Amino acid sequence: MKTTLFTLIGLLLLTNVLVAQFTQKPLPYSYNALEPYIDAQTMEIHYSKHHAGYINNLNKALQETGQENSNNLIAILNNISNYNTAIRNNAGGHYNHELFWNLLTPEKTKPSDNLLKVIEKEFGSFDEFKNHFNKEAASRFGSGWAWLIVTEGNKLAITSTPNQDNPLMDISTVKGIPILGIDVWEHAYYLKYQNRRPEYLQAIWNIINWEEVEKNYKNALTK
Repeated sequence: MKTTLFTLIGLLLLTNVLVAQFTQKPLPYSYNALEPYIDAQTMEIHYSKHHAGYINNLNKALQETGQENSNNLIAILNNISNYNTAIRNNAGGHYNHELFWNLLTPEKTKPSDNLLKVIEKEFGSFDEFKNHFNKEAASRFGSGWAWLIVTEGNKLAITSTPNQDNPLMDISTVKGIPILGIDVWEHAYYLKYQNRRPEYLQAIWNIINWEEVEKNYKNALTK
């Protein structure tokens, strides 16, 4: 009897592992670590409700369409036109947020000399880059994301996407590899900034993890 019970439990655990192929990584800092720029309550809700919801709904959507073995998130995004809307929204939501958390840090960082030269070459100056980025992010109607990407020609470009879309998707009008992404959904800032999205965008530069941006940039150049 005990053997049978343990066998059933093992099978149930194995089934859950096979079905729940995408999981949420721990935040690399505490919920209150980014204050005063992003408040603890926003971080907790954003991470534990919104991002977690995207992961759960992605796993559910893949299972319901018989695609639970599709466990390569980048491949899904690169071929998103072959998937339904639920997978598109939730795969994007999972990728975008996992990238976003690592792009924020309570530590003070700044662009390396190498990355700064590339930014200045493309945009004129670091301040002009930030202004261009903030304008793109502020003008994204409704919900979405603003991006700094590496294009196919290894150039830097600023773009934005609606909802949970991103430049990795084959349906994106501007394609590239994201190295910096800022969430401009209201759930990312509304508790603290209400409808003052430009204020949120100005504040978030204080907590950008430029070491992570640099890592993303170097990785993008090798692909």
